Amino acid sequence: MAGRLGVGFIGSGFMTRFHIRSWEAVRDADIRGIYSPTRANAEDAAAVARTLRVGDAKAFGSIESMVADESIDCIWLCGPNFARVENMERIVAAIKNGAKLKAIACEKPLARNAAEAARMVELVEEAGVLHGYLENQLFAPSLERGKQIVWARGAAFAGRPYLARAAEEHAGPHMPWFWQGDLQGGGVLNDMMCHSLEVGRYLLTKPGAPRDSIRPVKVSAQIASLKWSRPDYVNQLRGVMSEKVDYARHPAEDFARASVTYTDEKGTPLIVEATTSWSYVGAGLRLTMELLGPEYSMSVSTLDGGTKVFFSRRLREQQTAGEDLIEKQNAEQGLMPIVGNEAAEYGYENENRAFTRWFLDGVQPELNFHAGRDVTELLMACYMSAEEERVIEWKPSNLLSYVPLPARR
Repeated sequence: MAGRLGVGFIGSGFMTRFHIRSWEAVRDADIRGIYSPTRANAEDAAAVARTLRVGDAKAFGSIESMVADESIDCIWLCGPNFARVENMERIVAAIKNGAKLKAIACEKPLARNAAEAARMVELVEEAGVLHGYLENQLFAPSLERGKQIVWARGAAFAGRPYLARAAEEHAGPHMPWFWQGDLQGGGVLNDMMCHSLEVGRYLLTKPGAPRDSIRPVKVSAQIASLKWSRPDYVNQLRGVMSEKVDYARHPAEDFARASVTYTDEKGTPLIVEATTSWSYVGAGLRLTMELLGPEYSMSVSTLDGGTKVFFSRRLREQQTAGEDLIEKQNAEQGLMPIVGNEAAEYGYENENRAFTRWFLDGVQPELNFHAGRDVTELLMACYMSAEEERVIEWKPSNLLSYVPLPARR
């Protein structure tokens, strides 16, 4: 393992392929393996890695064989939410049977609910390995640089920031299981607000200060199914996704809004406002972040990049649907933004460079399974607030037994 890490991926879908694309910017690790329950998908993802020359990746027939392989030092856990705990149990069993693994990194969210998140922490501690929680948006270059400048040139003289806003919006996920509340853990709140709440906390935390330097005090949230429960869209979902995705009978929220009040060490009130949506109609994925303080502010919007293209209506018949301009692309005509390198802009490159460096150096990241559990607990408090239509004081005593209403079948 001297000098380089061999990484194996559990999962072969959209998220794994985003990580593979980002690996072109990672110097100290190679992608050596892919596992998927569907062998052909694993073979295909491994071929992508080899084509990009980011490692001599091969498909493995089981999690156990990949973890036990001498070329694999670390696992990136990127499979579906409903398989998280089972996948982790299989990893830990392989380690107990003699596999030599250095670290495990888990894609967001850590789990579907607080009980599963607690189990994930328990398992990684049993394994005795380094662990990380993959939250790419914290590593987005524009966000990192904006925070650095605002704290250095604004907060240092006018006082700390007091309000952070973050939003993630698009027209809906790629795969059927995302839409199924019991499999995914809920709807858009569980899927995407894990990003937005963590971005808000990150922006309000002083650079270099520990995560717990600000602490949640109370949570208020609202959820709704605004678009995809309408009859026409119910039928569209069934046709495009699966007959099992039935938003007439089992809807999950396609809109969520939350406010989390924090305090710092001095008792100063701080607020994070987060909004997420699968009912957004626009060019494609839209990420917006803001930070406000006494005499300063910063803002980021991923759709406000420098490059735009325009296609007239006369090209309608020649255009085919795709995602070659932007993630979750929603149109092929008109004025469209282009995100030049999504893996860089959304933070995947910086994220994977950071985690491989930490793992290679034997450093336990602060952004770890415990952090992932904290995020999941906040999400559950948001669901409680929305269901009970009240403000939830932190920390509610029934978190471990709570399952979001959209996840109950």
